[in-house]
Amino acid sequence: MSEPFRIDDASVTHVGEVRQENEDSLLALPEAKVWVVADGMGGHENGKYASQAIVDAVAAAQFPDGLEEACDALSSAVHAANAEIFARSREAEAQMGSTFVALVVRAAEFAVLWSGDSRAYVYRAGVLYRLTADHTQVQAMIDRGLLTPEEALVHPMRHVLARAVGVEETLQIDAVRDTIDPRDVFLLCSDGLHGLLADAEIAAILERGGVAAGEELIAQCLARGAPDNVTVTLVMASEPTMLVLGSVA
Repeated sequence: MSEPFRIDDASVTHVGEVRQENEDSLLALPEAKVWVVADGMGGHENGKYASQAIVDAVAAAQFPDGLEEACDALSSAVHAANAEIFARSREAEAQMGSTFVALVVRAAEFAVLWSGDSRAYVYRAGVLYRLTADHTQVQAMIDRGLLTPEEALVHPMRHVLARAVGVEETLQIDAVRDTIDPRDVFLLCSDGLHGLLADAEIAAILERGGVAAGEELIAQCLARGAPDNVTVTLVMASEPTMLVLGSVA
């Protein structure tokens, strides 16, 4: 049975203009239709170790054909990474952890799984929709009505995480699931992107570039000083091209 969509993807990551090391990690498994962005924390070696532990665990997983089963496999891999990072942090007596966001595509459906403030968006019919909710202290204050979204943009605690992989012994992973429309462009990113570019700016760049917009997104962050690492993964669904072969005289 043929797939309902052709899937194209592209990923790019940059250390930024301030950090000395890139603590972000990414994973693209187009054959398994799984993509991951992870943003490490804990400084240099610890942050990179944590984000890499997530993508290594996911890369080693076996992904079944069903969407729910594939999501279970991905979740199990991230939980295993959580246990590894948590044990390593206690042994080293050092704080380390990582956010993550993942996209799984199966036929005409998709799922997004995440923990922390790495985000997933879908650009659909000229509108950018955010699929994830940040696991941050500031987002919790917004949810309780203590802050407006506009106030949150400049709040001094806006980068303080309420949840991340490896920080606690147990981990809660959030997930959303929906159907795919033709020409959907999915964006996975670390907060080095959405911390600098407004949703309207991201949407305008995706409108121009589609799945090839990653370099321009990074360039815009660098033009603004890019104080953090920036990682972008783009995945586009399009209708497969029908090739009809006629007889040749």
